[in-house]
Amino acid sequence: MKRLLLLVAMLGCVAVATAQVKAGAPYVDFMVLADHADCHYRIGEEPRLKIMAKGGGAGLEGVRLHYEAGNDRMEADLKGATTFLRGEAQVPVGTMTVPGFRFCKIRFEVKGESYTETVKVAFSAKDIEPTISNPIDFDIFWKQTLKKAAKLPLTSEVVEMPAWSNDQIRTLMVRIPCDEEGGSIYGYVSIPNDGKKHPVLLVPPGAGVKRVNPSEIYAKEGFITFTMEIHGMPMDASDEQIAADKERLGDYWYTNIEDRDDYYYKRVYTGCVRAIDYLMSLPEWDGKNVGVTGGSQGGALSIVTAALHPEIDFVAAFYPALSDVSGYQVGRAGGWPRMFATADDHPEIDRKKALRVMGYYDVVNFARRIECPGFYNYGFNDNTCPPTSVRAVINVIDAPKEVVENPASYHWRYREVHMEAIAWMKSLCE
Repeated sequence: MKRLLLLVAMLGCVAVATAQVKAGAPYVDFMVLADHADCHYRIGEEPRLKIMAKGGGAGLEGVRLHYEAGNDRMEADLKGATTFLRGEAQVPVGTMTVPGFRFCKIRFEVKGESYTETVKVAFSAKDIEPTISNPIDFDIFWKQTLKKAAKLPLTSEVVEMPAWSNDQIRTLMVRIPCDEEGGSIYGYVSIPNDGKKHPVLLVPPGAGVKRVNPSEIYAKEGFITFTMEIHGMPMDASDEQIAADKERLGDYWYTNIEDRDDYYYKRVYTGCVRAIDYLMSLPEWDGKNVGVTGGSQGGALSIVTAALHPEIDFVAAFYPALSDVSGYQVGRAGGWPRMFATADDHPEIDRKKALRVMGYYDVVNFARRIECPGFYNYGFNDNTCPPTSVRAVINVIDAPKEVVENPASYHWRYREVHMEAIAWMKSLCE
């Protein structure tokens, strides 16, 4: 009996102790700050980062901190270590002699747990110039391409989608022909179901072969929205078909890259323009407001469409991909998809031919030709679409532009910035 009482008492103590363990509470809390609040520096300046860290509420003392720094998406050229003193440590970032961005990665360990953070800072970022060539016949090439596409019917298929419709929104699935060889793109068109006229908005997708669903957020804000895919894959394709297409297409951004007339993105860019034409044919369109918005690959396609379609009134592009892709050939960061960043990257392709073709498809050269107002957002810590490549795009835009930089963000946008962009677009439609 005494043993039973002892066992019950011990179990009770374990239960009490377990209940007093704060699940999910971080033992270490730390913050990394640049000595310029906006993370901007002039060429030749030498930034320092301050790391403030607490363990269990007390400033870290004697903990070793390691760091490495280098130019955006390049190998580290500066490494070292220091020690926390009264909860603080400082590390150098190094400097630059040309405009660009540098990263600094820090790491330390407390009670067997590792902690890391990466911070990037800008050096005269507004002076970053693109590396991609600007073909003399760029405008002729695209004028001829779009002239051919304009002879095609606006749609070859329009299907009501009850599963994606409700009292507020009516949704259609449409198929848009975009070349004479039978290429096409699909998309969902979401129309506010209120009997009124509305602005139209194209929403191109991010990279990859994947299922695309309607974007209700813009339709609820009063935009007739075309949420598109780019691979000619029906929106209601089965999971098996999507998996097969993903396997078949692989690195589609390299497909026929040595031939400007047959490169994969030719049909895609044309499809975006044709999607705008279709939106402008809808009886629910207000007859005056046309926009395009997207992020990553969708940001790239937004800028491309805004440059190619004369009726576009505004563009909101987030961290655009396909931007200054030739960067790695001159020793600096290029845009997604890190084209030829390493020696073993598609060695079967003639790089000179490929980069010559990319002059007709790189977002930089479309950005040069934008005439409508734009909202542009990017994060310094983005390693998918590095800030060096994005800034090369933004810097060549002469049209009115709102530029929102977020030093702390990676390959994503803050909800607050997303809503700011929507408010900005709506303000242009008033």
